[in-house]
Order: sequence, then structure tokens, then C-alpha cells
Amino acid sequence: IKYCNRPFKNLEHMNSELISRWNERVKLGDVVFVNGDFCLTRSSEAPDTRLKGTDWEKKLNGKIIFTAGNHDKNNTTKTCIQGLVICLGGKRMFMVHNPKYVNTDFKINLVGHIHQNWKIKRVGVKSVAINVGVDVWDFYPVTINEILSRYAKWLKIEKLKKKKKA
Repeated sequence: IKYCNRPFKNLEHMNSELISRWNERVKLGDVVFVNGDFCLTRSSEAPDTRLKGTDWEKKLNGKIIFTAGNHDKNNTTKTCIQGLVICLGGKRMFMVHNPKYVNTDFKINLVGHIHQNWKIKRVGVKSVAINVGVDVWDFYPVTINEILSRYAKWLKIEKLKKKKKA
């Protein structure tokens, strides 16, 4: 909460809201890709609490596919997936937790790890990183339609910038 300046009163409030927002958007049969940092095993705001990923997973709708994040070492997600290619919405995208490992062979890279307030950044000449972390999506899981809609808007803005420079 403190590190990311999240708008929650305390850890219990944050966890309750994140679970509620997840289940509001995700239905039982949905597939959800979690791009790392699913949960912390310890928090400076609750140092005596041991949080297990499997306990949180039971409270959430959908089938979860995890990629490994830097905070996932001891939270029981037990994924060996460091990065993966997904094909959704007619687009091939690369998903990796840390933006420093994006693959510029893909136009779209879905990233997590960061908590800054940006959604899309250019990486390389023809590639972008799209931040799929809850911090920039009102603490909801982001859908592929929202990602692609935001990307389309971003492309239009980039084209307008190029026209103004020319």
C-alpha cells in the first residue's frame, strides 16, 4: 500500500477489494493470465502473516495461468513459466513479468513488475510494452479487449504525433 501509494485503508481492505474486483470481472470458466507477483508471503504492513498463493487462488474465479514474478518465490504458485506467447484478439503477444526482458520481435509485450502510472511505452523501433498490472487498471484484472482498445488509441496518438513533426 505504501510502496505503490494504493488507495486502501489497510491490508485487509486492499485484499478484500482486489478479490471483489477480480470476481466481479472474472467468471468461473474464464482463463486468467497472472503476469507475476501474485501475492507476497510476507508484507511489511503485516509481517506476522504468512500468505499462500493457493489460499488466495481458492477465493478467485477462473483458471489461473501464472508467469513467475520476483515476489513469487515462496507463495506456492510454483510456476516455471518465465515468459510465454499468447494469441488473443487476433494478435500475437509476448508476456513477461519484468519489462527489461521484453521481446522486440513482438509488436506487443504484456508486462508487470512496475507500479508506475503508465500503460503503454515504446520499446525498440516497432514494439511496445503494455503494463497489465492492477495499479494502472483501477485494481481490476484487465481484459484483452481493454488492452487492445488502449493499444489502438495509443497507435492513433502516435500517428498524429508523427504527422505534426513532419
